[in-house]
Amino acid sequence: MRIGIDARLIKETGVGRYIRNLIDEISKMDSSHTFVVFLTKDSYEQFQLPNHHWEKRIANVHWHTFQEQLVMPMLFNKAHLDLVHIPYFNVPVFSSVPAVVTIHDLTVLHFQTGKATTLPYIVYFLKWIGYYVVLRIGLARSKQIIAVSKTVRDDLQQSLGIPKNKITVTYEGVDQKLQSIVSKSPSFKIRQPYIMYVGNAYPHKNVEVLIHAFDAFKKTPQGKDFHLVLIGSDTMFYKRLHALVETLPSKDAIQFTGLISDELLTHAYMHAHALVFPSLSEGFGLPALEALSLGCPVICSDIPIFHEILRNSATYFDPKSVDSLVSVLRNMSNKREIPDINVLKQYSWKKMAAQTLAIYEYALSS
Repeated sequence: MRIGIDARLIKETGVGRYIRNLIDEISKMDSSHTFVVFLTKDSYEQFQLPNHHWEKRIANVHWHTFQEQLVMPMLFNKAHLDLVHIPYFNVPVFSSVPAVVTIHDLTVLHFQTGKATTLPYIVYFLKWIGYYVVLRIGLARSKQIIAVSKTVRDDLQQSLGIPKNKITVTYEGVDQKLQSIVSKSPSFKIRQPYIMYVGNAYPHKNVEVLIHAFDAFKKTPQGKDFHLVLIGSDTMFYKRLHALVETLPSKDAIQFTGLISDELLTHAYMHAHALVFPSLSEGFGLPALEALSLGCPVICSDIPIFHEILRNSATYFDPKSVDSLVSVLRNMSNKREIPDINVLKQYSWKKMAAQTLAIYEYALSS
């Protein structure tokens, strides 16, 4: 059978790491299927075919566009696919090829505020309606749905009425490569001691609360020597954070790095006093697992997903309370606690890929 994988987001963070590990692990498995990977032009040139069971096609179409809805179905048909895996919620609804869809979260439904865009609100609202329609139709037509956590599975059932028997939970994993990378001479300097944040700066990530909490923490005896390092793509949303930081007394203690290599990210995790994950909503939370795997303590929001994934391996705070986070930061300031990493045993990209391949075969047989 010919199975397509829409890998246009392969270079992105989060979903991109999921796609990269999915392809890497499936390519190591004994399978008679042919896999066709769809890539943007720049990714196509860099992507190396794992073996003779793999093909690649150019799909130079940006995600979240009307063009995507028209062009991707034609590309799938030209590739003579029996099944296609869409590893994100942007399902081409006009495609006639049976699909398996991965849902990482339903943030697009629950945080449809004008803050989450650089567009005029009316344009954003119309686009949000488009997202919603595409999501509902795409999931209704899909053969199977993969949720990256039980929290996401439950949200799919409660918010969209998806039958439980159509959803399979496949947990993500921790990159073994990160654990083997050691940066001997990082190209950027981080001032010690520091706490860190990794990710984008969309409103639901709640980074403003972290910044205000750090500013308050910095004024305490416990926090006077600390720095805050923010790691993520320098988008418009990060520019808003830059503007906020410029208004604060602690601005000289806050460092923006932009996107960094895995080598530098590993270095940052290994030397941080803690990773702070202040999100109001997440589907999984890869940075927290990455941090734990490298011995970095994790402080995160007291929300269901983190309790599901991290259990007792993290310290929790109220994500809507600056004072709550300040209290946690003060308590952890004296000593860098070694985190409990036993929770990591249940997370494996190899296991995730094997489950996904089984889902493909079930979808093909049904």
